[in-house]
Amino acid sequence: MKTMDYLRQPQAIEAKSFVMIGEIIQQTRPDYRFASPLHEAIVKRAIHTTADFDWLDILWFSDDALIRLCSALREGCTIYTDTTMALSGINKSLLAQFGSEVRCYISDPRVVREAQEQGITRSMAAVDLALTEAGKKVFVFGNAPTALFRLLEHNADICGVVGVPVGFVGAVESKDALAASGLPAIAALGRKGGSNVAAAIVNAMLYQMRGAQ
Repeated sequence: MKTMDYLRQPQAIEAKSFVMIGEIIQQTRPDYRFASPLHEAIVKRAIHTTADFDWLDILWFSDDALIRLCSALREGCTIYTDTTMALSGINKSLLAQFGSEVRCYISDPRVVREAQEQGITRSMAAVDLALTEAGKKVFVFGNAPTALFRLLEHNADICGVVGVPVGFVGAVESKDALAASGLPAIAALGRKGGSNVAAAIVNAMLYQMRGAQ
């Protein structure tokens, strides 16, 4: 069998990827400036996850988003995701080190029943269920605009939102509504997004927090 020359170690592959991302930004967007090291870490991890440099322009942050979201993660909160993919992608062991956890109720029997009875999406019913629980809450949406709309309808007291639903029907409008809501939020303006990006944003915050300890 012919041996090919390529990187095999996961850490080395990731490190080289981020070096390449930085070089491409420097070459193609020499005047681009990140607002902070954490802003840089989040945007670059979104690019790393998708190989899409549009994230330099479409990832929107409210003024207090990073402070409020990191404080919630550090002080112990529950993250509620709209998909099991986002839940799977979040670094749960690192999250637990900060006293936080992540849940997804999309397949919970109570959610399935309520969605059927009310004639709404399971994502909406999952938001309803999450808001009945005690404790600090962060919502992370990568797939379901209806979940984001439902959360905004409740006008609940929450710690923050990562709102990056991908798609066509309601995706743009739900994220525009989030950006106008006054909530501490990170949003993907436009159609792009995804559960992988949602998880990447949370992980970027966690990795940055770990490094600051």
